[in-house]
Amino acid sequence: MSTPILTAICTGQPKPFRGDETSAIDKHPVEGRVAIGRLGVAGDAVADHKHHGGPEMAVHQYPHDHYPMWRDVLGGHELLERPAAFGENIVATGWTEDAVHIGDRFRIGTALLEISQPRQPCWKIEHRFGRKGMIKQILKTHACGWYYRVLEEGEAAAGDAIERVGRGHEEWSVAQVFAALFDPAASTMPDDLRAIVGLERLCPQWREKARELLEV
Repeated sequence: MSTPILTAICTGQPKPFRGDETSAIDKHPVEGRVAIGRLGVAGDAVADHKHHGGPEMAVHQYPHDHYPMWRDVLGGHELLERPAAFGENIVATGWTEDAVHIGDRFRIGTALLEISQPRQPCWKIEHRFGRKGMIKQILKTHACGWYYRVLEEGEAAAGDAIERVGRGHEEWSVAQVFAALFDPAASTMPDDLRAIVGLERLCPQWREKARELLEV
């Protein structure tokens, strides 16, 4: 396949979202080159520091490849007609959860990023779209997106390549890890959970989730 290209890099600031809660899920493209640091993209922010942010969730990518599916499922939606409908920083087509693995490394502009975990969907997606059933669709299709940790800080801009420069845990794609821990229909075996616990490049929280499931 040809190397995917960064269509847009998006950032957002906390805004009123539901009641007295705020969220930075509403992100928009940034012009020019943007710094990518250990804690994320310059100009981006996190409202819920308990569940988001930090070095293990520095940069979020959601495959634009899934937007046609969502148009079919939702019967169209205005959010799907612009970038970052799912609050992603990295907008691109070509890399999907089946094709990338935990620990894979990517050069985006001058920054070096490593996949640290799938994205666990939360209620904010359905609230943002005003539609029920989206989380169930993500659990069924494994169209979850993922987070990167930043190994080398740098800069990136729309038009840069998203080049895989290193392989991680090739036996565990993002989709496989997500399915094993969150898809109710997955036939996850204890050996699978033990393998996930041992994935050194998977973030500690997801390894702990696998460990907890082993104890059930």
